[in-house]
Amino acid sequence: MPNSGKVTSEKGEPHMALEMADDLTLIDQCLAGKRSAFAGLYRRYGQRVRSTLYQLCGETGLDDLVQEVFLRAWRGLPKFRRSASFSTWLYRIAWNVAMDRRKKFARDRQREQTVSDPLDATLPDPSQGASGQWSALHYQDVIRKALGTLSDGARSVIVLCDLEDIPQKDVAQILNVPVGTVKSRLFSARAALRKELERQGVEL
Repeated sequence: MPNSGKVTSEKGEPHMALEMADDLTLIDQCLAGKRSAFAGLYRRYGQRVRSTLYQLCGETGLDDLVQEVFLRAWRGLPKFRRSASFSTWLYRIAWNVAMDRRKKFARDRQREQTVSDPLDATLPDPSQGASGQWSALHYQDVIRKALGTLSDGARSVIVLCDLEDIPQKDVAQILNVPVGTVKSRLFSARAALRKELERQGVEL
């Protein structure tokens, strides 16, 4: 990892080999001091992490949040347990970073009532060809507002399970709760989200 904290690739490193390597191989190379291997992990998971953070925290400071996730991942690699998948481990770091940011916003709001909700950022239009009830509303203003009414726990399971399409067993590991808890939270969160969307006049 470069001293500046930026994720880059070593000059002349063949990207194709990195792209074809599995996660554990890249992790072994990282632990051996090969910085370009971590750049390969960044390219593989960077957009997914960004999307998750975007849904949980909004657009404000998004680049810094993504960088923080990968800095924590880089520093934590020596403690990575191979019994878990790297993606699940990385999503957990992303979730922790997101919750830290939301707690900071909550503290700031208590001090300054003029601080706006981080989800108030203007979102892009829905991607073409999106399918599914939640995906169709993914980037629309109504889903943004509805998500903003949910608790952090409810928002997390909706984002991870429904918007990012992560299996519930992996979400359970990310949130460090039983799968049954994820299922019950998701059921309640979907009901709350549906109710809020209907209140906004969205027919599902």
